[in-house]
Amino acid sequence: MRSGIPEHGRIPKYYAVKARIADLIEELGEGGLLPTERDLAERYEVARETVRQALRELLLEGRLRRSGRGTVVAGPKLEQPLSLASYTEGVRRQGRRPGRNLIGLEQFPCPPDLAPGIGAEPGEPVWHLERVLLADDERVGLESTYIRVARVPRLDSEFQPDSSFYGYLRDRLGIVFGDADEKLETVLATPREALLIGTPPALPMLLIHRFSRDQDGLPLERVRSLYRGDRFSFTTHLKPE
Repeated sequence: MRSGIPEHGRIPKYYAVKARIADLIEELGEGGLLPTERDLAERYEVARETVRQALRELLLEGRLRRSGRGTVVAGPKLEQPLSLASYTEGVRRQGRRPGRNLIGLEQFPCPPDLAPGIGAEPGEPVWHLERVLLADDERVGLESTYIRVARVPRLDSEFQPDSSFYGYLRDRLGIVFGDADEKLETVLATPREALLIGTPPALPMLLIHRFSRDQDGLPLERVRSLYRGDRFSFTTHLKPE
């Protein structure tokens, strides 16, 4: 990998400081407490604003995180596979404890633009399930699921909101997923989303739109999942066509 230094050899002062702080991060290890901005500025003989810019990038990259006692070294990012496996299964595979906090579960008439993706008629009742995603009690994302009420008529009485929705469909209703289409993009959270996830609005997010079909090829659900860009990466396995 290239070190990030351009061919002419000149780099911004903050980037040189960032590289030195990155070395310090390796020494401290996960959970290690970083010195204050003032201490870092004195150590590297630069202005505090230079240190602040370097720290800002390291925070956005997920190398550092804020805590009640200052800035500490973050753990590795969660690797979520781009597959039909549920969020619960993906987090458990990495030795973390998955969870979800319910924001809302409501019915509303299906708008025309949503109807084809979930196999509904315009105006037909659909569920909207919105939950905050957790990993070891840390808020890491926000998930909205849309599905016809006719497919899951007792969702509000049978489903445990902190459990796997895919597990409920499979184990309780016998619905098996067939395939899905996904689109992944980078976005900024809205003020509401940032408040629910507990992040600053300027933090880049990874947004996944998923349209799923069941084992018979019938449209099943639409999911909009928003993940913290500093805590998640996504993996997939590619094969030649």
